[in-house]
Amino acid sequence: MKAMRFHEFGGALQLDETERPVPADGQVLVRVAGTSFNPVDVAIRAGFLRDQMPVTLPHTPGIDLAGTTEDGRKVIAFLPMTENGAAAEWVTVPAELLADAPATIPLADAAAIPSAALTAWQAIHEHLAVKPGQRILINGAGGGVGGFAIQFAKQAGAHVLATASPRSRQSVSEAGADEIIDYTAQPLTAAITTPVDAILTLVRADDTTMAGLVTLVSPGGTVVSTQSPAPADPIRNITTSNMYVRSDATQLTAIAAAVDAGTLRIDISERHPLTDLPAIHDKAMTGAFRGKVIIEL
Repeated sequence: MKAMRFHEFGGALQLDETERPVPADGQVLVRVAGTSFNPVDVAIRAGFLRDQMPVTLPHTPGIDLAGTTEDGRKVIAFLPMTENGAAAEWVTVPAELLADAPATIPLADAAAIPSAALTAWQAIHEHLAVKPGQRILINGAGGGVGGFAIQFAKQAGAHVLATASPRSRQSVSEAGADEIIDYTAQPLTAAITTPVDAILTLVRADDTTMAGLVTLVSPGGTVVSTQSPAPADPIRNITTSNMYVRSDATQLTAIAAAVDAGTLRIDISERHPLTDLPAIHDKAMTGAFRGKVIIEL
């Protein structure tokens, strides 16, 4: 089978011909229809996460999976980050991670869902526990996670403020943001004059910027980050934390059902064949993507 792999940390991705994987006990063999690009793929390939997420070389990236099992079931999954991923024609998956794919969209497009939607779901419903009437800031809303997070927060009854560049403004608006802040035009500390109840920040930033975000939160509020840590503010009783997404087939099933019901929008910005993956990794270093980028097989 064909698989895109890197053979050393920091090395180039190359299309290899390799053996089809054989499922171990508790695993299922899946024919890949699509995967999606995630920034963590670049960090893993560079070796920045080799201590937290050790992988065996050569390694196939692709933590998002949409495909078909040997018995014909169409599935999606968020794959273990330390195992070979879905940038290949076939992949083995722990059976408990599989959820039924949405039936109303192309199967390859469903690869936009797992890691991004699960991150957003867990951030909004578990870490922030968003309640009706709250003012929620989603910082970095133009990416794959941000679009889902806006929708989940709106469905929870929140008033959503979202930061986005002009390039992402339309997609952020379509996701349902109540207020859109162009972070390229002015600092957030100047743009937001009324404190928010909570912040979900999806952007890597320096300590000064993160400290500035904390000042935007009302006393007793919460800041959750998927990237850089935010400093605690015990005097104002503001809770800050970093979150890490986990695979959850039950949540994925609910998310897929929402897609089929028409209550959850997927923002796919680009679709590419597997052979374009090296160029996508290179382009990602410039921060040129918004939404989700699908790799079709």
